[in-house]
Amino acid sequence: MTNTSTPHHGPRSRPSLQTIVHWLALLGLCSAYLQGGINKALDFPGAVQEMQSLGIAPPVLMACATIGLELTASLMILTGYRRGLAAAMLACFTLAASFIANRYWTLLPPMRNAMANAFYEHLGLVGGFVLVALRDWQARHP
Repeated sequence: MTNTSTPHHGPRSRPSLQTIVHWLALLGLCSAYLQGGINKALDFPGAVQEMQSLGIAPPVLMACATIGLELTASLMILTGYRRGLAAAMLACFTLAASFIANRYWTLLPPMRNAMANAFYEHLGLVGGFVLVALRDWQARHP
């Protein structure tokens, strides 16, 4: 038998299946924010118009802040840099955005049903981000 490891470097290690699946789950959780941030950045006038249509002021500043948060927090989660903080920020952002943009209780059917689905899907994202933040906190404070 030949030993391919050296005393200083050891054998090459590959990420475990669990590590890969965990990262893919984080990517799935962040995908709407990556896509949203990129689309808003590529169509900045549309992002500003979206802020105006929701009554969010000042719209230019808030569009910039939204793009920055969606992209930066997503990348922080995916790279593991202050993952818990980034997940908590996206949880708070998503909860606030849901109450601003998905106010299904003000609509009549059938729009009410579609908007209610969007609202509760966003609550699911909030729950996912809270779990990510809790897991990160638990890993840092055993």
